Amino acid sequence: MDRRTRPARHRRPGRRRLDRGPAPHGTRGHDRAAAALAARRARRPRRAHAPRSRRVRAAHRTAPDNGPGRIRPARGGLALSRQASTPDASAPDAGADAGVDAALRAAFTEEWAHVVATLIRTTGDWDVAEEASAAAFERAARTWPRDGIPSRPGAWLTTTARHLALDRLRRRSVEVEKLREWRDVEEPGGPPDPADAVAADADAEWVDDRLRLIFTCAHPALAMDARVALTLRTVGGLATGEIARAFLVPEATMAQRLVRAKRRIRTAGIPYRVPPPEALPERLDSVLAVLYLVHNEGYLASSGERLMRVDLSTEAIRLTRLVAGLLPHETEAEALLALMLLQRARTAARAAPDGGLIPLELQDRSRWDRTDLTEGLAILTRLGSGPVGAYRLQAEIQGAHASAATASDTDWHRILACYDGLAARSDSPFIALNRAIAVGMADGPERGLAELAALEAGGGLGAYHLLPAAQADFHRRAGDATAARRCYRRAIGLAPTAVERRYLEGRLAALGA
Repeated sequence: MDRRTRPARHRRPGRRRLDRGPAPHGTRGHDRAAAALAARRARRPRRAHAPRSRRVRAAHRTAPDNGPGRIRPARGGLALSRQASTPDASAPDAGADAGVDAALRAAFTEEWAHVVATLIRTTGDWDVAEEASAAAFERAARTWPRDGIPSRPGAWLTTTARHLALDRLRRRSVEVEKLREWRDVEEPGGPPDPADAVAADADAEWVDDRLRLIFTCAHPALAMDARVALTLRTVGGLATGEIARAFLVPEATMAQRLVRAKRRIRTAGIPYRVPPPEALPERLDSVLAVLYLVHNEGYLASSGERLMRVDLSTEAIRLTRLVAGLLPHETEAEALLALMLLQRARTAARAAPDGGLIPLELQDRSRWDRTDLTEGLAILTRLGSGPVGAYRLQAEIQGAHASAATASDTDWHRILACYDGLAARSDSPFIALNRAIAVGMADGPERGLAELAALEAGGGLGAYHLLPAAQADFHRRAGDATAARRCYRRAIGLAPTAVERRYLEGRLAALGA
């Protein structure tokens, strides 16, 4: 009998179709998993007020043959961590409900990338991997409240997602070759993936599927905006709508960006693997550049009405911590983590109650986050006299600010030395601008103005608002209010965000007419 026409009573139990009809707009793949968790939270308050007959029916569906105090094993033989059930199984248990919700959220945060990465490796199909992973989380949202939380949620989700992906591939008559590849990977005796061989030395740290996923998403063959979107979506687990809102583009535009990125990976033959040792430094630079860009957009939004997008900074830190943990011998990954933590520590002190910008020298340092500061400085101490790269130098600059009890205690000569090191590595005009500011703070406003004038003559920052803003500040410090007002007006005209314009307007107003 054809599977598609087989009556429902003859179908195998527990094998629901992965593609159960069109998903709501914006809920394809990963978004469906997030939607399932949100729907479960939305449904929960109504359960406490359900008619008694409904609650009784729900109780009878919960392992009726197991007897009191026994829990039916989850599919796949995974043990459950839920405690023995109480005799009054029909009573709503708010504590258990909250525990399931917490477990689902934790699994979504910690396991999404691992489940997707494993399925991409075994199926070779990004869409199937995302759809099956999302369906696994949907199934968890339905079954964990009934059967209990698995003792190993990640293993439960991966096993479930594998079964769902295999079901989907079986239904595709054109996927015979993929099924053969799947068997080669999954069945004993098939050709092993070299990256799966667990070595006894440090190279064994490269085998994690999440590393394959991270390096593929940040491959230099992809455009930078595509790398950022794909990393946040596939590795970070953010929904398409969330990414679109963060970067102020329509959701449909972001969805197409993700589709094009996956198509590029397929058509360009970008390999799903961790680069070999000789290529790792260059490829790691690409990964860290993506994470740094995400963090910078969160630390100081490039457009819009908001000064910061804390959610982006938090996500960048989480992903950087993941990379640093997977590649513990790569000091630049740790240095980038320290840089992000030390900048995030100032979040609460950077914005006024009206949302306005508070510059570093005027911030209330008692509001800086001590946990982030302590961790960031501890990383710098641990790195010690090891290799010094660009992220380490930037982290050292933030460390100098973090170590100063007051703005006047800041060691600007130490900061200038770090910018000298950065300028020796890169001819970026933005590094040159920050170095010029450090010169003025270390050696006086006149020296700073001379450095800025030379930089302006080079023409590399003609439309960048922070060049005239820095000139205005040094003119103010030197006592030349007329020149300062002129530079502030120019900076206001170039400022890209309303928050920065308001700050500059305030500085201009403080100088009087």
